Amino acid sequence: MADSSKFIETIKAGYTFKGECFKMGGAMLDGAVVPGADVMIPLKMMNRHGLIAGATGTGKTKTLQMLAEGLSEASVPVLLLDIKGDLSGIAAAGTLNDKITDRCQKLNIEFKPTAYPADLLTLSNQKGARLRATVSEFGPVLLSKILGLNDTQGGFVAMIFKYCDDSKLPLLDLKDFIKVLQFVSDEGKPELEKTYGKISTTSTGTILRKVIELQQQGADVFFGEKSFEVDDLMRISADGKGMISIVRVTDLQDRPKLFSTFMLQLLAELYATCAEEGDMDKPKLVMFIDEAHLIFQEANDALLQQIETIIKLIRSKGIGIYFCTQNPMDVPAPVLAQLGLKVQHALRAFTAADRKVIKQTSENYPETVFYKTEDLITQLGTGEALVTVLNEKGIPSPLVHCMIRPPQSRMDILSDAEIDTLVSRSKIAAKYNEVIDNKSAYEILTDKLEEAAKREEKQQQQEAEEKAERKTPAKKEKGFFDDPTVKSMTRTAGNSIVRTLLGVLGLGGRSRSRKSLF
Repeated sequence: MADSSKFIETIKAGYTFKGECFKMGGAMLDGAVVPGADVMIPLKMMNRHGLIAGATGTGKTKTLQMLAEGLSEASVPVLLLDIKGDLSGIAAAGTLNDKITDRCQKLNIEFKPTAYPADLLTLSNQKGARLRATVSEFGPVLLSKILGLNDTQGGFVAMIFKYCDDSKLPLLDLKDFIKVLQFVSDEGKPELEKTYGKISTTSTGTILRKVIELQQQGADVFFGEKSFEVDDLMRISADGKGMISIVRVTDLQDRPKLFSTFMLQLLAELYATCAEEGDMDKPKLVMFIDEAHLIFQEANDALLQQIETIIKLIRSKGIGIYFCTQNPMDVPAPVLAQLGLKVQHALRAFTAADRKVIKQTSENYPETVFYKTEDLITQLGTGEALVTVLNEKGIPSPLVHCMIRPPQSRMDILSDAEIDTLVSRSKIAAKYNEVIDNKSAYEILTDKLEEAAKREEKQQQQEAEEKAERKTPAKKEKGFFDDPTVKSMTRTAGNSIVRTLLGVLGLGGRSRSRKSLF
């Protein structure tokens, strides 16, 4: 048995902080909670990002929920990406039961059923405030990265954005971008080549196919107006608690490219919008990404590099990002290295490959004389985890086997009626659910092409008429003497006059045949 007094001394020294903090749970030794050895989390270091990992059913989601509650109590806004759809219960008060009572007694805490201020957000047509961004806001660089374009194709996308800016063609949704892409590769090609250089038909075809692929994953619902303002994620409720924004993305599990698109845009927008804050007493916003492997599942190298860069830099804006996933190896090593708070729930070893992963995982944590980490990872109970945080000097705290405190909100989902009520009371749902269809590149180019087609049709008709006139001989206009009756009368009168004149001259035909009487 380990020395409990030395253990308590180590835990108190490692988890006592000067600034504001909240209790995560109690330290455990030899399978039991040690009284007086509280595991605390310093709010000042919550912008250093974190990882919550563990097998299915080990309590990851409840740990996430408990951390979100602690932040909200400290007036820190929280953003939850709810992939499985089981985090909405944070908006309702929890219910006391025997298991919760037993755990609270062991941890020496009081259970206070609490409903936390929350808003439901959505990327699709589910209930909640709609999250959207325009193609222009996404920008040519991020769009090229999410489409996986090479340098040549990315340069062409940048040229399209430049042309749209110069020509006052707003790029609001994907149909705008597709319309411009089709225009510059056909009718508008001479105009663009004259100003911006040669256009490759191969590049336009490749880009169009990749955009259509993105559309097939449902990206049309994400691109458009009204654009979501990140300030609406950083609100404080009337009672001083941080608002908890729950993005319900349960329908994106089979559409990882759309999920990556949303995440990349959101991180980039947060980084671009928020000012540099330096060291703060507590974060401005903390984001929890459940089922984080979906971000990296189909991410190309350029996208991974972009995420890594933003993760490194965004903490200086006062924003913390926490990844929740089953296996720590789901998170790329460069990103994993940036995560200061680590909560490792149990992993199961069913195969040799599983044992290898567990061994690698145990090596990511600080060494300790109190536990054999590799073995303990497989023996952790539900709601228990190995924990290490960064202290106020940025040094990892001692690794501790922690019994996690239970959430005070409901550990279940809201009913449909409760969701309807929550959305109807939302201050931002009405703001973002209004359907807006401003005139943009699609309509402008369509009108332009229709006018050009009408002008061309009119010109062709005019040319055809002129050609027909040139082929047909000109007809003499009919006058008075062209009338058949007048012609007949004219001939009769003419003949009578001629005969009379000839008779007077003695040249009449009949007078020569007559015989003289004398």
